[in-house]
Amino acid sequence: MKPMLLPKHLDDLIDTLLAWKFDKRINVPEVDIFKLLQIARGVLIEEPMLLEIEAPINVLGDIHGQYGDMLRYFDSAGHPPKASYLFLGDYVDRGKHSVETLTLLLAYKVKFPFSMFLLRGNHESASINQVYGFFDECKRRFTVRLWRCFVDTYNCMPVAAIIGNRIFCCHGGLSPLLHDFNDIRNLSRPCEIKTNGLLCDLLWADPDPAVVGWAKNSRGVSFTFGADIVIQFIARFNLDLVCRAHQVVEDGYEFFAKRQLITLFSAVNYCGEYDNAGAMMCVDELLNITLVVMKPKKREGEVKFTALVEKAPEKMKK
Repeated sequence: MKPMLLPKHLDDLIDTLLAWKFDKRINVPEVDIFKLLQIARGVLIEEPMLLEIEAPINVLGDIHGQYGDMLRYFDSAGHPPKASYLFLGDYVDRGKHSVETLTLLLAYKVKFPFSMFLLRGNHESASINQVYGFFDECKRRFTVRLWRCFVDTYNCMPVAAIIGNRIFCCHGGLSPLLHDFNDIRNLSRPCEIKTNGLLCDLLWADPDPAVVGWAKNSRGVSFTFGADIVIQFIARFNLDLVCRAHQVVEDGYEFFAKRQLITLFSAVNYCGEYDNAGAMMCVDELLNITLVVMKPKKREGEVKFTALVEKAPEKMKK
């Protein structure tokens, strides 16, 4: 028999998660999270690997366990189902509240499946979690078994989306192996992220203004790509924009390739070490975009912004 989380229990779980107070951990029974994850896996795997979504919709980049930031975006634009959302992945690791972050998103996905869309990021991976914090958070607060259940859920997530047939979205970037959108649709699930191939590139690749064509990525996996690749991709697939996440950018968003690619990063003051803003991209019915920016808190002294290049762990590269 399939596990069932009754509607009232799901509502209670969401209410508990929304009652969060700054920097406090929410005590949600582990058994309820287990049930939610099992149901969420079924919902996610029924979706195609390449989602086709209609506007209006709000798009967010990396959250990384900064739960308070995510709630601020919801408070700003409306909680589901009053507003619809597409998240580009990297819900966990680094921040203090990865469990709350991913649990609320999955609860919204189960309750409002057509108002909440969740793509997989490179941090939705067992090998990355064991280095960057989510494994330790689950082990400390709950059990390793619960973390494994989260990993099983990542392995069912879609990896790309198209909004209104014109805006292509993924976590990382483009791939030399992407010749046709059926290449994404035909990726099998559940799956782990390998160190090369189309799935890896969609989650790990980066644009680079110094590159023409494709080049080796300093992260140790996948590629970097130049503006020429973006322009060719846009023309070949009859698109207006590529929207991706994966990199900290000072203003929360950054354009590339003559404004044909945008990077979104939604965690503000990332890790408490960066003075970056966070951003949400709001797409209206006509596919016009508005950027909502969450400003960082000011710190004493002048701090120069330095971009973070996060490398794949050696364990993954082998």
